[in-house]
Amino acid sequence: MTKNSIWEFSNPLKFKKLAGILIPIFGIIAFVCVITGLSWGFFYTPDDYKQGPLVKIIYVHVPSAFLAINIYLMMFLASLIWLIRRHHLSALAAKAAAPVGLAMTFIAIVSGAFWGKPTWGTYWVWDPRLTAFAILTLFYIGYIILWTAEDEPDKAADLTSILCLVGSVFALLSRYAVLFWNQGLHQGASLSLDKEKNVADVFYQPLLFSIIGFVFLFLFLLLIRMRTEIWTRQINAIQQKLGK
Repeated sequence: MTKNSIWEFSNPLKFKKLAGILIPIFGIIAFVCVITGLSWGFFYTPDDYKQGPLVKIIYVHVPSAFLAINIYLMMFLASLIWLIRRHHLSALAAKAAAPVGLAMTFIAIVSGAFWGKPTWGTYWVWDPRLTAFAILTLFYIGYIILWTAEDEPDKAADLTSILCLVGSVFALLSRYAVLFWNQGLHQGASLSLDKEKNVADVFYQPLLFSIIGFVFLFLFLLLIRMRTEIWTRQINAIQQKLGK
């Protein structure tokens, strides 16, 4: 694929055709990997010597937290493309991703609270990473509300893109807070290029399946939501032409 041909898929018709091919593929990969990762992790890995069976929350918490942060960063890139190149599909991608990212954020917070209560003695602490994560949640909510509050699509895309660029600071803080500040109860990354910082191999392998499955689940939902949004806009355009 040439450099210029990448932007061909900013054409809604070409994108819908590509999405129609990828959606079932991504759905199958997501289903297989999520089922494999969760089944392997919950039923075929031992209890941790310190945390007992509680450690198995990692197979839901880590993938959802990973996506909560990285979906927002994906929205940042899509918003930047919209502001620079004015490709409507990039704005739609950010819009479609936001509810999925918010859902992943809530899953991460709830699973983290259940993990934190017996581990830390409390459901929540205002340490750097969790504080940044809470603010990130507010940006997700604000982004979604702003899309619904503005009727003119291009103006809504402009406003939400600016908000997304500001919120991306907190997405980065959520990801790297443990590195920026040494204090806080939250642990560092469970997966790292440094093998000594990774979880034990017995937990590592099913965790990888869970993360891959969650990523493809996001891509599956993203393409469905984008294609639905395109159809909705096309129907609205036809109704306006017909004077309805």
